[in-house]
Amino acid sequence: MFGSRIFRAAVIAAACIGAHALADTLPSTWVDKDTGHRVWRLTPEPDSASLYFNYTAVSPDGKWMVYNAPDGIHGLDLVTRKTRLLVANHGDRMATRTIAVGRKSNVVFFLSDDPATHATSVNQVDFDTGVVRKLVDVPAGYKIDSINADDTLAAGTYEIKGEAKARQDAPGGPLNQPRNKGEMMERRLAARIPLVLFTIDLKSGKETRLLRSTDWINHLLFSPTDPGLLMYCHEGPWQKVDRIWTIRTDGSANTLIHRRTMAMEIAGHEFWGQDGKTVWYDWQYPKGAAFYVAGYNLETGRRTAYQLERNDWSIHFNVSNDGTLFAGDGGDPGQVAHAPDGEWIVLLRPQSVLGPGAINQKDFWQPGVFRPERLVNMAHHNYHLEPNIRFTPDKKMVVFRTNMFGPTYVLGVEVDKTAAGAADVMSTPDLARRFNPVAPVATGAVAAK
Repeated sequence: MFGSRIFRAAVIAAACIGAHALADTLPSTWVDKDTGHRVWRLTPEPDSASLYFNYTAVSPDGKWMVYNAPDGIHGLDLVTRKTRLLVANHGDRMATRTIAVGRKSNVVFFLSDDPATHATSVNQVDFDTGVVRKLVDVPAGYKIDSINADDTLAAGTYEIKGEAKARQDAPGGPLNQPRNKGEMMERRLAARIPLVLFTIDLKSGKETRLLRSTDWINHLLFSPTDPGLLMYCHEGPWQKVDRIWTIRTDGSANTLIHRRTMAMEIAGHEFWGQDGKTVWYDWQYPKGAAFYVAGYNLETGRRTAYQLERNDWSIHFNVSNDGTLFAGDGGDPGQVAHAPDGEWIVLLRPQSVLGPGAINQKDFWQPGVFRPERLVNMAHHNYHLEPNIRFTPDKKMVVFRTNMFGPTYVLGVEVDKTAAGAADVMSTPDLARRFNPVAPVATGAVAAK
């Protein structure tokens, strides 16, 4: 027994040494040969990862971005590209779990477990000073997902059943897709587990119940501008649920955002425009056949649909702060689009196709297309890890996570092309193979086994 422990410890130590050796030799920047765009490795730690694509990750002043690493929660200075450890987890990666960055203050909200009592609390750490402050305790089994626009409320869910979980999963879900994701989602939807959607006041600890349901409620996301507006989804296979909803924090105005008009029509992976006016989402009409990024303006009721080609479809989309550029993180042939050449980080420039004098009513969709530009060749990325793209506030870079080198790192790619004549032009997949010779397997191919 003792010998086996020593052997396991040696294996773990060797793996850590190998990972850090990789970090020391992996280039910090290069120009992607297939696209002409410069790529940067933004995090030095192996197995570091950025947040889920629609979670708030950048400080209000635009200087800091949060990310997670094996040793805890880190901040990345977007100006100097230097990093700092904000909250150490002391060897237990789940002991500290990032929720989101504040919309009002330069802080990261996170969950922490007391090592003695195992009680969970919501805390905050200041990007600039590193000062940590405990806010409120969270009852066992409560899942916290989002912080509102003035940093006063957290929102989450809990299941009503005999035994509550002692520790919630990391906000935003696991980094890797489950190998049996489709089956898991079918089982969870059919289970009809009663749950409660709630908010908790971060000063008083007062809980407000917004909704009780036997549907699977997930992906809570507060409006970036309205502290009293929460978006959430009815989770499950998208063709079997009416997914995207908003609700007020007093429990009123529970509203379905997209009502289907076709069997097998799907809408999901919703995200806010940063002005808080528009909810954007992946819309397929029908599933796997016709692809759009759709938007619903909450103020005017206007709907917009930007059409894109199969190879430009992505698992996630995102939009720049000013709403003028979109980006996607691509997908392998096993994803819903079954794209034969879709493994790219792609820039998407929206263009209206509304002609002058066209009959146009308030309830008509406003038509548009995306003009794509490929940024990074992701052919050696294993799409069981979703890249989860986002723009930097200055719109100069698209940030994403990748496992193409083996361990996960956070990369950024410049939106503008690099001037001709750069000395470090190289194929991104070829570079990745030097450090990780194992070829990725398409998600569908694994699921079919």
